[in-house]
Amino acid sequence: MTGHEPQGIEIDTTKPHPARMYDWFLGGKDNYPVDEEMARQLLALDARGRDMARVNRAFMHRATRWLAGKGIRQFLDIGTGIPTEPNLHQIAQHTAPDARIVYCDNDPIVLAHAAALLRSTPQGATEYVQADARKPEAILEAAGGILDFDKPIALSLLALLHFLDDEDGAADLVDRLVERLPSGSYLVLSHTTGDFDPEGATRASAMYRARGMTLRLRSHAEITTFFDGLELVEPGVSLSADWHPELGEVIDVAGDEPIPGYAGVARKA
Repeated sequence: MTGHEPQGIEIDTTKPHPARMYDWFLGGKDNYPVDEEMARQLLALDARGRDMARVNRAFMHRATRWLAGKGIRQFLDIGTGIPTEPNLHQIAQHTAPDARIVYCDNDPIVLAHAAALLRSTPQGATEYVQADARKPEAILEAAGGILDFDKPIALSLLALLHFLDDEDGAADLVDRLVERLPSGSYLVLSHTTGDFDPEGATRASAMYRARGMTLRLRSHAEITTFFDGLELVEPGVSLSADWHPELGEVIDVAGDEPIPGYAGVARKA
């Protein structure tokens, strides 16, 4: 990583962290040699790791733009990651300057750069919550200081749930968060899959497990169950690159094979 660690913030540089690896894939500098090492090992399994990160981020841009265009003015983004402009609040507030955004992550390095997430328009608001996604009540309580839970909220769980195993309560986490959202809210979700390369997915999961981390690459059917009880927006759970490409920022990728990630947006009635 370039520069110095911020005072008072302890960052574990002995093992890789998904947020910092994602930053490396996107060409950022807020990562450490241990993150780059594992990211390069993942590239050896699938050389399109950088494309996967870029395609996922482009989906976030399109989904946020779509939601803001539909009148959504509140966003709760869990698993924010290290700031990379344009951030979600910049996309939302470009369409709706009065949009209010709460970001949440558990990596201290994201906290160290949280100021970049708080540059709101005067009409809107942004806030950052340092918390573990597996503690939704704490997140919801903190978010309540900025967001009005009597009005629709877009809940974003982007490239997050594949780091939570079934035994860790991934489905329960989604249910508990969605339960608190009022009618007219949306769930925005993206998730890497092993559907197109099961052998490579098994090897990648083993690589994470060897480093004390979880990588649970779910199938299309398994990912679709996260939206149970909600009204999926067309085209449903699709390849991330295929979700409303007309909204822009479609990423050119090498080869004809699909980028192995699904995404969807669904409305709570």
